[in-house]
Amino acid sequence: MSGTKVQVELGEGTIVRLRARGHDWNADEPVEARGTDQGPNPYELLLGALGSCTALTLRFYAHHKQWPLDSVQVDYDFAREYAKDCAECEEDGSARLDVIRANVIIRGRFDDAQKARLTEVVARCPVHRTLTGGPKMFETVTFEESAR
Repeated sequence: MSGTKVQVELGEGTIVRLRARGHDWNADEPVEARGTDQGPNPYELLLGALGSCTALTLRFYAHHKQWPLDSVQVDYDFAREYAKDCAECEEDGSARLDVIRANVIIRGRFDDAQKARLTEVVARCPVHRTLTGGPKMFETVTFEESAR
């Protein structure tokens, strides 16, 4: 989806304000991470974006095929795990990999071919493709004098 924009601004303390297309929400860190727990943390937002994209992709696909999709539940878990037997990892094996695990529950009455196709569609959501494709990142940093 080209042209997607989100404005993010650091608020008071650890609260971060986000805005997109007139929608406002907050991000924060939990108390145990020195935050004030006023919203999901950045990784929770990332997993939420992935999960909502997955659920909507399944909804749109099933609707297009006129398949009887009742509901979708997506549970994601993010962890950093130590790499094992990785050719590109440090020799001492202490390198860590970012791992996202998904549990997708699709409710409805489907035949085996439909189940197989819906299973494939899970990995076809645009956010999933972006994450697995390794997006090119470009940053512009500007400094402005503040009034303080």
